[in-house]
Amino acid sequence: MSAAHTDVPSVLSHELPPSVPAAELAACPASDAFRRVGDKWSMLVVIILGSRSHRYNELHRSIEGISQRMLTRTLRALETDGLVGRRVHPTVPPSVEYSLTPLGHSLLVPLSALADWGIRHEGEIQAARHRSVGSEAAQVVEAS
Repeated sequence: MSAAHTDVPSVLSHELPPSVPAAELAACPASDAFRRVGDKWSMLVVIILGSRSHRYNELHRSIEGISQRMLTRTLRALETDGLVGRRVHPTVPPSVEYSLTPLGHSLLVPLSALADWGIRHEGEIQAARHRSVGSEAAQVVEAS
């Protein structure tokens, strides 16, 4: 980004081709990051672990609606991506504790920015949805 264009968001600083090849989209590091934080549970797990380490059952109890299988899959994916660390304590039975890695902690800043954006624009988004639902209903009435 040049000094003259410091107000250009990084996602707009590179022009995409008219037709984005599927292989390029799949290989794009930004797309990969969006997939990771865009699933239903990953962001919530990262945010919860952002305050402190949690044992598995404690984490499971803190997320209403997540199954044990899905929590395990989410933690494994976050661990594979280097965002979450897993520590096994040599107790009987073994106790497992999860915490954010330094890479995981670095994700809290952009997640906070996204959350702040959502809060700041909540009214506008709700109004747009209301207008959209109203225009869809009007189209149904006109068609009949």
